[in-house]
Amino acid sequence: MNSAIPHTAPIRLDGQLQLDVAQRTAAGQKTVNEDAIGIRIPSGKLLTTKGAIAAIADGVSAAESGKEASETCVQGFINDYYSTPDSWSVQKSGMQVLTALNRWLFTQGRHFQQARHGYVSTLTVLIIESRTAYIFHVGDCRVYRLRGGELELMSSDHVTQISKQRSYLARAIGLDQHVQIDYREEAVDADDLFLLCTDGIYNCVERGVIETTLEQGRTNLEATCDTLMQLAGASSDDNLSCQLVRIDQLPVANADDLLQKLTALPFPPILRQGMVLDGLCVERALHSSNRSRLYLVNDTKANQQLVMKTPSVDVEDDAASIERFIMESWIGARINNQHVIKIARRPQLPTCIYYLTEYIAGLTLEQWMMEHPKASVNEALFLIEQLIKAVRALHLRDTLHQDIKPDNILLDANGLVKLIDFRSCQVAGIAEINVSKQPDGALASADYSAPEYFAGDHASGQHSDLFSIATILFEMLTGELPYSGKLADCRSNADLSRLSYIPCYQLNPLVPLWVDGALKKALQTDPDLRYKDVSEFLHDLKQPNPAFLARQTVPPIKRNTLRYWQATVAILVILQLATLFLLL
Repeated sequence: MNSAIPHTAPIRLDGQLQLDVAQRTAAGQKTVNEDAIGIRIPSGKLLTTKGAIAAIADGVSAAESGKEASETCVQGFINDYYSTPDSWSVQKSGMQVLTALNRWLFTQGRHFQQARHGYVSTLTVLIIESRTAYIFHVGDCRVYRLRGGELELMSSDHVTQISKQRSYLARAIGLDQHVQIDYREEAVDADDLFLLCTDGIYNCVERGVIETTLEQGRTNLEATCDTLMQLAGASSDDNLSCQLVRIDQLPVANADDLLQKLTALPFPPILRQGMVLDGLCVERALHSSNRSRLYLVNDTKANQQLVMKTPSVDVEDDAASIERFIMESWIGARINNQHVIKIARRPQLPTCIYYLTEYIAGLTLEQWMMEHPKASVNEALFLIEQLIKAVRALHLRDTLHQDIKPDNILLDANGLVKLIDFRSCQVAGIAEINVSKQPDGALASADYSAPEYFAGDHASGQHSDLFSIATILFEMLTGELPYSGKLADCRSNADLSRLSYIPCYQLNPLVPLWVDGALKKALQTDPDLRYKDVSEFLHDLKQPNPAFLARQTVPPIKRNTLRYWQATVAILVILQLATLFLLL
């Protein structure tokens, strides 16, 4: 993201919005460049519905991971913004992405013992969509607009001045769990020229000089960037970064009309074999529920099989369900992992509400478990390791799945695991995903859900997804659910206190003690007693934990004294009866 994008002539796009851009970044007098820059001008429908982006970030030098934070901010925002649903406004898309991005960086920073070692960066984003400029701003990078020969500052520095010599950054991405984001909308005119730059530029080049440089160099943005870098480099001891965006031509009509059409897209009808929708030919129905329908379709141009998911007509008047459905494709598009189902691009603008995923020819884990009751330990761990990697990928994006169950796990012919269904996912910090925590079908079934969803006063978290994974592994190894299947009936802490964990090896003697030890810890009804991370659980499954192996020294009689004496008494009674029978 730090390299400049060479442009020697205006970019001609879809015959409407036309831009010319240039950007530069350099370490300057420093040994490390903690600035990050990025420009993306998409083609086709994305330019119409999402616009073009210029993003600039300055990693906080006091933070050890400032460079990584700035690069994550720029690359993460651009990638995630273009993955948001077409029906979302620019403001909603930008705010959602920034909220999730801030939460993720803040979470990563908490892994360091000292706050100064965190992932902290400024971030300023300019989006040109249709005839409007949208500015998202946190920190002390700046956005200027040159119009009619006059330079206007479009952003405010989030800096608190202590003295003439000392100041500190009051706002930044990753600095706190919640971040206040400056947002601004401005109508744009043809010939408007925008400058985005870090403090290494504007602190060392007077505003009047910037204005003159931009006015004289508006026809050659590459050379103008070089001039600004040279002017600042003569006296700056900081990193140097600048971006220029010139509006050459605006669309004839505002893209808001198209956006309204996308927002008001109708529900698709019940599709039948042979029907064609937006270039997608329906081959057969795969699944139907009161919330959604799944179809196997073929992209006729690419000759590729895909799965189409549509909302059910039963939720047509349920605004919350429609919003949750639209969120699914965005959540899935943010995850890039071979064990998580991939969201596919539509071949053309949609005429109704749906989204597409890759097609996996195989069976669900539920079906596999029915065919393989009491799977071997090696088979079970092979599949669970893949599932843990899938869930770990979601957790790294600050996302909880919340519906991990065998029916939401696919296996292909080679045993590759794919986690599916993002309906119940929750992205930290995004208020719009208000998934109910009641057992109404919105979350995992009661058999696989962590008890905090139904009883107790603990909040859900990564430990909740962990519990579901452990439940599946327990069932694969024993053919039974943990706690004799009684967990689903618990509705209070008192109910939970009456449960008793039955070790795996009592139900399946082939299960190693260390595997059962890991399961017992992952299946604690108190989430504070579970593993803190799914990767820790995986480690103990693969590498025998000495604490669990110590149980092997305990004599069998002591492991289950009650059952031992019950069996002993039963044998004595049988012997007595046999003796009496012989005497008679």
